[in-house]
Amino acid sequence: MTGVQTLSVSEEEAELRLDRWFRRRFPGLGHGRLSKMLRTGQVRVDGKRADGALRLAPGMQIRVPPLDEQDLVPRAAPPPKRAPDAKAVEALRNAVIYRDPEVLIIDKPAGLAVQGGTGIDQSVDSMLDGLRFEARERPKLVHRLDRDTSGVLVLARSGQAAKWLTAAFRARETEKVYWAVLQGVPKPARGRVDIPLAKLPGPAGEKMIEDDEAGKRAVTYYTVLDRAAGRASWVALLPVTGRTHQLRAHCAALGTPIVGDGKYGGRSAFIEGPGIAKRLHLHARSIVLEGPDGRAIEARAPLPPHMANTFKAFGFDPKEAPQDPFAELAGEKLR
Repeated sequence: MTGVQTLSVSEEEAELRLDRWFRRRFPGLGHGRLSKMLRTGQVRVDGKRADGALRLAPGMQIRVPPLDEQDLVPRAAPPPKRAPDAKAVEALRNAVIYRDPEVLIIDKPAGLAVQGGTGIDQSVDSMLDGLRFEARERPKLVHRLDRDTSGVLVLARSGQAAKWLTAAFRARETEKVYWAVLQGVPKPARGRVDIPLAKLPGPAGEKMIEDDEAGKRAVTYYTVLDRAAGRASWVALLPVTGRTHQLRAHCAALGTPIVGDGKYGGRSAFIEGPGIAKRLHLHARSIVLEGPDGRAIEARAPLPPHMANTFKAFGFDPKEAPQDPFAELAGEKLR
């Protein structure tokens, strides 16, 4: 049996989940054993208890409790990963909407997962080598989008940039605006949702539910940009926090689920009509942040085809969108 170890997170391990960090460092450690160590507080990150979903940053100190010899013996190696499709890689290269020596921003298509997982053969993560361009390092993920959400996704082009950008996202020093088409029109037409969310595991994948006791605080500002009678609305969303499925859960809590979001809206989330796809209508429209060199960075992503068709069907015109739909919040401390 080993003794207690304190290990430091490297630059290359930035943004890994804590449980995946353990699997990478200790491939023989079983899921059940790791879950018990986390649950009982034997694992500490910078001196504090943590769960397996915690995203790591370079320099974090991880306390690793004593491990048995069997925990250190690697299990059978997984089958080799399939090389990413060349056409998909080229499409992702063509989806770059901003690039400088430290930061890369792409327009992620709906349906493409950011990271791999069970049943996912292709993801942004699996194609990062194709996004090196002239950089020496492989780009690194610094934030996430749901698989079915399209739009702006920020990548760091160096370990140092990853550290800086990860800290910026954690400190809420970025402004991300999403566009969504909702079933119905939220009332009031402009407001703030402050509903704590907790994960509810299930056979269909995790789902976030309102939970005042166990939930983590989640805050979203919203404003209606246009409406199609009472049938649907085009809404801009500004998340202050970044919880899993936050925007989807909050829109459903308003009684106006995102069109195509059966997980949170059930059957009512689907609107029948020509040109209206049965897909999630949530798009990361824009991001504003300060780059590692102090320069302001702003990027916008055009609507994906299925949302563009829905806009046309309802008569919504993206050209009429305000430059900053949350300008009235300027100077206000979002909380």
